[in-house]
Amino acid sequence: MQNEILLTVENLHTWFELRKWGFLHAGFVRAVDGVNFELGKGEAVAVVGESGCGKSTLARTIMGLIAPTQGKINFNGRSFGSKGLKEEAMRAYRSQVGYIQQDPYGALASFMNVRTIMEEPLRINGVKNKAERRERIEAALTEVKMTPVEEFLPKFPHMLSGGQQQRVVIARAMIMKPSLILADEPVSMLDASVRVEILQLLETLRHSHNLGLIYITHDLATVRYFTERIFVMYGANLVEMAVVQELLDNPLHPYTRALLTATSDPDPENAHIFREVPTGEPPSLRNPPAGCRFHPRCSSIIKGLCDVERPPDFYPQPDHSVMCWLYK
Repeated sequence: MQNEILLTVENLHTWFELRKWGFLHAGFVRAVDGVNFELGKGEAVAVVGESGCGKSTLARTIMGLIAPTQGKINFNGRSFGSKGLKEEAMRAYRSQVGYIQQDPYGALASFMNVRTIMEEPLRINGVKNKAERRERIEAALTEVKMTPVEEFLPKFPHMLSGGQQQRVVIARAMIMKPSLILADEPVSMLDASVRVEILQLLETLRHSHNLGLIYITHDLATVRYFTERIFVMYGANLVEMAVVQELLDNPLHPYTRALLTATSDPDPENAHIFREVPTGEPPSLRNPPAGCRFHPRCSSIIKGLCDVERPPDFYPQPDHSVMCWLYK
């Protein structure tokens, strides 16, 4: 990767403690369990995996909303780990990381109009000049095609369509001029007719502002047109990482192959084809299996190895890593 590095995630663990009767320790949920990657300035990557694999927790940890249990996040020269950052430093950090939620209506306060929603992050981050706030709000809404701006400013979320709500969420995420955007399933709650428009908007913003973008999704169908690399997540681990076309043409991890096989084909002529998916359920993140997290569902298991020892990252191809003993 030739981009200047924007974000480095090192050995990241985010565990949630479980308690019995409110005070007795009852174990941990290992939502993120040893994640490593780098993201370049202006680069877009997709984190793909089933529900419950840890994707959203990874995003919230990178944002600083959840303190990591172990490991370190380095963003534009600023690092933090389990001790986090002081309040002022964390506010400055979060102002540079925009977040786009899955449910646009739930992400917008129902009692605030668009003007107030857009103004809130500016006030929190100390933009006191009223004229500057107005100028930045108008610029952000114009950039996401919410025009004429004057018509939308007094409206409340329930007065907007789903696509318009998500455009406001995107404009709010952009208003502090961030260097990184985390988009958590940003089109899954929208009608099919507006999904492409929202993804195209994000792509336009990424190029015009040289944004790093982490796109979190369970839908591989949108990834190939939108990102440069794919990170496949399973059981709180990143099990495979590669450039988009390389991963789609040459998937190495048995889970990645299963995921691609199970992905729906948009061609109606292929609608009758039965798509085989691996038997069993995703692993419990409270009591994950020993060894490779995928081994209970894997048809290529190496007995005495895959079910005993967690695999490291192997590199069968340059810039193509896979966490699987088949490639040792």
